[in-house]
Amino acid sequence: MANTYTQIHLHFVFVVKYRNRVIHHSWKQELYKYITGIVQNNGHKMIAINGMPDHIHLLIGMRPNQSVSEFMQDVKANASRWINEKKLLSAKFEWQEGYGAFSYSKSQLVNVVGYIENQEEHHRKKTFREEYLEFLNEFGIDYNEQYIFNDPV
Repeated sequence: MANTYTQIHLHFVFVVKYRNRVIHHSWKQELYKYITGIVQNNGHKMIAINGMPDHIHLLIGMRPNQSVSEFMQDVKANASRWINEKKLLSAKFEWQEGYGAFSYSKSQLVNVVGYIENQEEHHRKKTFREEYLEFLNEFGIDYNEQYIFNDPV
């Protein structure tokens, strides 16, 4: 659209169904490249991507040509289809329903990128649940405890 100028930086967090730790280090970089392609094909800019065996963090520069929910539906549907078509797991791969999306200003991006790039180190000190609740509280997001991604038993 002519004369439309935006600067929208969003940090997404989404998890494997049941928080199963199935994203294997042997193919996670290939998955991240595939997800980067999805981001770019939707007209957005990938700034950072990383995660753990049970969840992924994305930081993107988002264009206003797509809703947040449509974007996440596209990422999760295509990434799970890619994992299943490649037969990277013996069972069917699925993402947990829902996601977190958090906005940042340009001045905060260096810190957010560093946070995403250092996921392995970060999770030596904090569980995913602690991390996720910290985000929700920091951003003042009301949530229902019943719908929070719980740590596996």
